[in-house]
Formats: sequence, C-alpha cells, structure tokens
Amino acid sequence: MEITYFGHSCFKIKTKDLTLVIDPFDPAKLGVKLPKLEADVVLITHNHFDHNYKDGVAGYRLVVEGPGEYELGGVSIFGISVNHDDKGGQERGKNTMYYIESAGESVLHCGDLGDILDQPTLEKFGQVTALLIPVGGVYTIDTEKVAKVISSIEPAYVVPMHYRLEGSKIQDIDPLEKFLDEMGIENGATKRASSLRITEVDNENETQVIVLEKQ
Repeated sequence: MEITYFGHSCFKIKTKDLTLVIDPFDPAKLGVKLPKLEADVVLITHNHFDHNYKDGVAGYRLVVEGPGEYELGGVSIFGISVNHDDKGGQERGKNTMYYIESAGESVLHCGDLGDILDQPTLEKFGQVTALLIPVGGVYTIDTEKVAKVISSIEPAYVVPMHYRLEGSKIQDIDPLEKFLDEMGIENGATKRASSLRITEVDNENETQVIVLEKQ
C-alpha cells in the first residue's frame, strides 16, 4: 500500500489493483487547495463539508458513507461507528472509522474520532500497520487521548492529520507542532515523507510517527 496526504483528513490509499480516497474536502469552504483526484472508491467518515466533497474525486465506482463491510478489488473495507465527541455523540453525532486491509497490510483512518476506543470497538478490527489519527483537538480527541488510542492499537506507523493548516479557514484547532511537543517528539527529528509505503513486514516494527507532507 502507498498512502498520500492532501491535507486536513484527506488521503489516497493505493493498492496493487485499487485506489481509495478518504474524506475529500470542499476547497472553497476550507480554503485549502485540493488537487484533481481519481479513485475507484471514495470513503466518507461523516457528512461535514471538510470530509464529504465527493465532487472532488473523479472515476469512482463505489462510495462508502457509513458502517458496514465492503469488498472490492481484493481490498476489504470495514466501517466502524464511533462517536464524534466524548458525550456519546450527543454534541456532534457519529463518525465512521475505516479499517482497510489488503494482502496483509492494513490502515485505520479514524475520521473525526471524538473519544478513546473501548475494548469492544478495538476487537472489531485486526492489527494496524498505519494509523491515521486526528491530533488538532477541539472537534476531535485531544493529545492525551491520542496517546491512549495509539497505545491501545500499537500500530507500526502513526500518521497525524486534522491539525491546523496554513490558509485553512479552520484555525481554532491545534498545529501539528503541539502534538509533536506533547508526545515528546523533537520536530527536527520527525520523519517526514511525501508518501508512505507499507508492507506486511512493517507490522513487526516499533511505532513510528510519520508526518506526511501535503501534496
């Protein structure tokens, strides 16, 4: 699998036979440029303008907008319902996490996760190679809860998302640097990459934080 980041919570995941785009955002409303994207599958974690802009993706043959199990082109997609807040969904409703697995490689995109994951939820998916997790707080889990989620999952890679971006109209969330500081990661020592290629072997690694550069 190859993972590419387009800002906010939007990623492209490419397998041998399939391309998926998760949470495309409305560039006019968010104030962040979104390149022309093409994919076989579009995944929407929840129905907000900064996560549900299907018009930004061309060529798709499947749209997934909620919990359930899906299979296409050798890729398994499992949508898991969680809360968008820490009050049982009473403030912001529900959010769907997506567990994507292909050829022994796996990605968990948390969407706008609003609380830590309880044991029954953790038991709904398998080992995670790459965890795509929001770190900006305010509308999602704060850094303390991010650390707890990472510890409960123990992925090979952690890829932060949903933090303050230059030019974004959403400026009340935290910058990436706050997450790195509170996690005890020196910004200069952080591994940055234009994309992340993962293989089944990566599941044996200790957890690494990878900052993907916006494309």
